[in-house]
Amino acid sequence: MTIGQRIAQKRKEQNLSQEALGEKLGVSRQSIYKWESDAALPEIDKLVALSKLFGVPVGWLLGVEEETAPQEEPAADELTEGQLQMVEEIVNRYLAAHPAAKKPRQWLKVLAAVIVVLVGIHLFNRLEGLDNRYHTLQNTVGNLNHTVTNQISGITKRVEEILKAQNSLAADYGAELLRTDLGANTVTFSMRAMPKTFVDGMSAVFLVNSGAETKEVAAVSNGGTFSAEATTALTDSISLSVVFITPDGKRQTQLLETYTGLFSNSIPWVNVSCNHVWFSVPSGTVNVGRAPDGRNIYAYVDAGVTKVEGAGVVEVESMQVGVFVNRKLIGWGEECAQPKEFQGDWSHSRFFCLPDAEVTLRDGDQMCVAALITDNYGRQFMKNDLCYTAVYKEDGSILLDNVYDSAYDVDVSHWDLSVE
Repeated sequence: MTIGQRIAQKRKEQNLSQEALGEKLGVSRQSIYKWESDAALPEIDKLVALSKLFGVPVGWLLGVEEETAPQEEPAADELTEGQLQMVEEIVNRYLAAHPAAKKPRQWLKVLAAVIVVLVGIHLFNRLEGLDNRYHTLQNTVGNLNHTVTNQISGITKRVEEILKAQNSLAADYGAELLRTDLGANTVTFSMRAMPKTFVDGMSAVFLVNSGAETKEVAAVSNGGTFSAEATTALTDSISLSVVFITPDGKRQTQLLETYTGLFSNSIPWVNVSCNHVWFSVPSGTVNVGRAPDGRNIYAYVDAGVTKVEGAGVVEVESMQVGVFVNRKLIGWGEECAQPKEFQGDWSHSRFFCLPDAEVTLRDGDQMCVAALITDNYGRQFMKNDLCYTAVYKEDGSILLDNVYDSAYDVDVSHWDLSVE
């Protein structure tokens, strides 16, 4: 599991909404959402706060220590061998999450920060008076961390630009997103490219790949510079290229620009959660609407609006929530009032009682709760909660473990919405 998965799991076990957890930690609900979706990592002090709130080691949140692992008692001024191993593993995890941090100086800063956390937590439990000094040191290391990361990122970007220029077929090129039509779900680009070596009779075409199709657009030549405008489907993966064609028919292709996440960034913010998971059941047959102890299982959905520059405000028009196995619909849930299990203010959430339906799972099947969303432009997309994979045990029972090897997929065409 990722850090985000572990935070989401513990939050749900304590029946906390993202907003409620954010209030306890002094951060916004959007911050919690970014942590749980692995779009951002919590600051070190927030990891410590999460550890105390959930009653788990920091190492467990970072995926390097078992939740029930016994706590060693080192001397106040040193770490045990187990903690040193944990430090090394934590550093490796942070380096994997932040590739720019692989420079030696940055590695030392991350290592120092992790050691500060482990030693600081141990001393905090023994000498509460050292708390302020620990946080001051941690903030100093964090600031150095940020500065070095920015410097390395700047150097890396410059090197990439130099290499890109050396290998380019074009002396000058570029692309610009001109406008977005949400009603038609299209986007329009302008493109230009000047070849390094221009010969009489040379022509060019532009290629626009939206994932589902590739369009070839004829280019207009003006003083050796080729240009064109093109409209294509608004998707999460769009690439623009130019093809220079010499008089003898030879074609050479140059990538101009890639755009990722344009569709996802144009849809309303939606978060789908469930109040209970099917952790373990005695056989391969699961009732997707009821827990093994007989309790009803509910899904709850939070939604917000998105502002798309030049296009307007996008919001949820309607939604359906159902249970899916291997992205095939098992049944739709029914919207209901706030269940009594949910205490406090849930006015921002919509609740759905999951269908009372049984499904037989095979080893490796993935089950999840997902919502079919229609926005105010008539576009549809999917948003799912954590996926759970069925793992058969020797006694014939199955364990459903939450995993992320099936990433969030908003494309409706990748889901089977038919009910047999």
